[in-house]
Amino acid sequence: MATYTTEATSSGGGRDGHIRSDDGFIDQDLKMPPELGGPGGATNPEQLFAAAYAACFHGALRLAAGKKKVTVPDGTEVTATVQLAPDDTSFAISADIAAHLPGLDKDTAEDLVEAAHQVCPYSKATRGNVEVSLTTTV
Repeated sequence: MATYTTEATSSGGGRDGHIRSDDGFIDQDLKMPPELGGPGGATNPEQLFAAAYAACFHGALRLAAGKKKVTVPDGTEVTATVQLAPDDTSFAISADIAAHLPGLDKDTAEDLVEAAHQVCPYSKATRGNVEVSLTTTV
């Protein structure tokens, strides 16, 4: 049984449409970015995925740190960069996850980032399907 369930609906044309979550907190127009031939001026699925992955990974980083009895430093940031590129049949995404853990030693920080990558639900969902690279800075 699921601990949490949510849903969102896309209407009006996919990448040039509208999305709304069941609770209304997300209620956004979508537009193709200029790089894909669109007008821009609104968010797009890749931005939403990057934001969600960054937030999820940051939470996983805190979970991993707690299990290892390491305090996540103030100023810790996780940035997810998502790329969309042509593949053999259409397009594929890849992601770069950059974690900045100021004040930790490099080995501890890298250990936490790798542990977070193992428990993050987004990392689990993309494993084997999406190329994900990890970068750690202190």
